[in-house]
Parts: sequence; structure tokens; C-alpha cells
Amino acid sequence: MEIDWERLRTAATEVMRHAYVPYSKFPVGAAALVDDGRVVVGCNVENAGYGVTLCAECGVVSQLHATGGGRIVALSCVDATGEPLMPCGRCRQLLWEQGGPECLVEAKGGPLRMAELLPHAFDVADIEAVTGEHPVPVVPDRLAAWRGRGTVFVHPDLSGGQQVWTTYWERSSGETEGAETGVLEEGSTWDDPAEAIEWGLARTPRVVVVDASGTIFWAGEGEPPTEIPVRWG
Repeated sequence: MEIDWERLRTAATEVMRHAYVPYSKFPVGAAALVDDGRVVVGCNVENAGYGVTLCAECGVVSQLHATGGGRIVALSCVDATGEPLMPCGRCRQLLWEQGGPECLVEAKGGPLRMAELLPHAFDVADIEAVTGEHPVPVVPDRLAAWRGRGTVFVHPDLSGGQQVWTTYWERSSGETEGAETGVLEEGSTWDDPAEAIEWGLARTPRVVVVDASGTIFWAGEGEPPTEIPVRWG
């Protein structure tokens, strides 16, 4: 994906002007390119309790998920003069979670990969390593760019004469007419539908359960959409 750094820096500079910084007088703005082409922004918001100040990158991540999720491809963070500013250590961890090692961050000498800014990063693989027989469902690297998008369908099947639950991850979210369709990933089989749903939520907030009678239930995050009004369980 081509990255228009000037566009990102301009968006970051514009939102920087909305920063709430009565204590430090140090406004910061950030703008990120998402893998679907969106640009999301954020500015720092201070607090009289200094420890709960929100960095500009926090706002970026919040807007990322509030507007549909996805993965951050590139980020520009600027100071009051509109010059590139390096994210703090806490925000580098946020960007790793939302963009991964290949996410690019603008620097004065040229873009840097998150793998350079946060070497030996902590992520879900470290959690999985110590959770034993209950590992966190991991999204394959080849599908990381799709995390937060599409729909996971959970449905019953038969295996050895016993009912099990299977899953598949579909590209379309059903919300955009003419959107790309097709199966991204087929899941395993589970005896417990809760485990199948957990697998789905690791991939997208939009999880749908279809029971043996064909009735459709919402098992995703947030309130059920109008087309699937009944929540699973």
C-alpha cells in the first residue's frame, strides 16, 4: 500500500491543534493509515491527575476501533511545530498491538518499522507460551491485516456421530454492498460453542452463531445489529 506521508502529517498537524494541554503546553497530534485506506487521528488530552493523561496515539487507537477496526499500516505523530515526534514507550506497545512489527512510524530521518522502535516486543505469543492447554486463539501472520474485519460464523456439525461446532472467517461484514467476499480461514472443531466463539472474537468483533434449526444469533461485541436482534446464550 502506498503511503502518503505528507497527507498523514497534515492530518496529524490539524488534530494537534485540538489537543487539551493546559498543564504541559505541549500539544501532540497523530494520524494513522489503516489497511483499508482510512485515516484515523488523535490528540493528547491531559488531566489534573497527570498519570491518567491520554497520549495522541491512544486517541488514534480508539478511533481505529470506533470506525470499524483493522490494522495500522503507518503513523505520523507531530509536535506543536508539525515536525515528526517519536511515540513514547507506552504508545509503542499500543502501536505494536494494532499494527505489528511492520507498522511504519514517521521519523525525521525517514520511516522506521515498529520492530526497530520496539525490539523484543511483548505480544500475544508470550501469553500463549504460558497459558498451557488454554492458549489464546492466534491469528496467523498472513491474516493479521484482516483482524477486526469480516465476520466469523459458528455453526453445528457432526463428527463421529456427535455434534460439534465449526467456524469459518468470511471477508464480508455484510454491511457494505459489493464488498469483497470469500473465506479467509476455516477453524477447527469444538465440543463447546463458547470456545468456537472465543476463536472468532480473536479475529473480529462480528461473530454470528447459526444453530441446528438455522436460527441466527449475535455472539459478537456490542449491541446486536438490527438484522440479527437476538443474542446468543
